[in-house]
Amino acid sequence: MIDFELTEAQQNIKEFLHWFAKNKMRPISLQADKEGDVPREFLTDVMGLGISSGDVFLGEAEAGEVVRDDQGRSQKARISMIASEELAWGDPALIISFPGPGLGAPPVKILGTPEQKKRFFEIFKDKSEPRWGAYALTEPGAGSDAAAISTTAVKNGDHYILNGRKCFITNGARASWIVVFATVDPKLGRDGHRVFVVEKGTPGFYPGRIEEKMGLRASETAELIFEECRVAIENLLGGEEYYEVKAKEGFKAAMKTFDATRPIVGAMAVGIARASYEIVKDWAKENNLFTSLLPRFRGLRDSLNYMEREIDAARLLCWRAAWMIDEELPNSKEAAMAKVYAAQVVANVTSKAIEIMGVHGCLWENLVEKLYRDQKVYDIFEGTGQIQRIIISRRIFESM
Repeated sequence: MIDFELTEAQQNIKEFLHWFAKNKMRPISLQADKEGDVPREFLTDVMGLGISSGDVFLGEAEAGEVVRDDQGRSQKARISMIASEELAWGDPALIISFPGPGLGAPPVKILGTPEQKKRFFEIFKDKSEPRWGAYALTEPGAGSDAAAISTTAVKNGDHYILNGRKCFITNGARASWIVVFATVDPKLGRDGHRVFVVEKGTPGFYPGRIEEKMGLRASETAELIFEECRVAIENLLGGEEYYEVKAKEGFKAAMKTFDATRPIVGAMAVGIARASYEIVKDWAKENNLFTSLLPRFRGLRDSLNYMEREIDAARLLCWRAAWMIDEELPNSKEAAMAKVYAAQVVANVTSKAIEIMGVHGCLWENLVEKLYRDQKVYDIFEGTGQIQRIIISRRIFESM
């Protein structure tokens, strides 16, 4: 049974992260957006407080490390929901710039050998310099259709030779290592997928264009290029024998990653929506709009009612998907529902906030304008809204 009551420990985490979001993230949010970069001092603060993208997005930074409650039940996904909402409330671009393994962590945990997990996670214990991991699946010709990747991996002695391009990779240019999906034979479809960890400085691998984006401007989004890139066989996650026994495991690792991260993306969208709602509510109060008897101001109350109701509904969908992760239950449908609904909610809430505030909401110095730009990608990355609806439909028909 899902329990929506936060434990004392969870409430303490929530309050601490809200303090951090309010006092460390909000003050630099607009400036970081304009400059398109994250201040070094902020990254130092993040590491000094022990916050990492591995912890924020997964509830665990190391393989096998799980947060549990007094009854021994896993709490890692629930904590990820709390953290993602609070920190996205602070600034959604800064949260995805936190040092740590980030989205690269799930495939390493799912597929990696004990030696690989130790090797690739070990570097994040050193807090003297910020380090990132990254996840590279998307290609110019393979976005929503992950099975259509064309980056090739050809065995050559004790190495694989990778050729291809990846695009829209978060923290890709600065990552210490990147989880890269490639195919040993495009004709094999999903059976041909292999998952490699490509380390920074590997010959034949280099970053390409850093994207200029409408939203999340402070975060790094990079093109990655592989030209005769020699990757040691030791960097094939799971080892060759693993794929001989379980041919589709490379593709499944990508899908399992999404099942874990889509509720987190939904929770971040909830945080953005909540921030917009609180800003417009305070603005309306400061301008005495609640005291007017004119019909348009009665409509304002209806709009705020709608915004809060939708935010709560989206949050509960995210928490349900997270609860299923903690209970080790299949959650593909619920993860897709959480993401697609939260993306719709944040789009509607930020749009209504701009509508209510009028020209004031469109000014660059107003956080609502930035949040309106930031939210658009939440219906795109980690699987578009259209793809989520397909997943939901498939799961419904499978259960009939």
